[in-house]
Amino acid sequence: YVEKGCVYVDGVVQAKGSEIHKAAVVGDTVGDPLKDTSGPALNIVMKLMAILSLVFADFFNTFNDGEGLINWTQDTIAK
Repeated sequence: YVEKGCVYVDGVVQAKGSEIHKAAVVGDTVGDPLKDTSGPALNIVMKLMAILSLVFADFFNTFNDGEGLINWTQDTIAK
């Protein structure tokens, strides 16, 4: 986008070689490796949490007749 000359700052075209272009190149260079490594790792974490919640759902439901560790009722929420 910057290389095409589509960025204007104070009415001046910021094209290839400008400070805006240099910042975009640095951001792209730094951001790509982080995206490539954190994306798959977060995907695995989300899948693991989903599986754990399904596996332990019945266990969590057994506390306090399905009310959980803290006995929240409509009366205590309304206060």
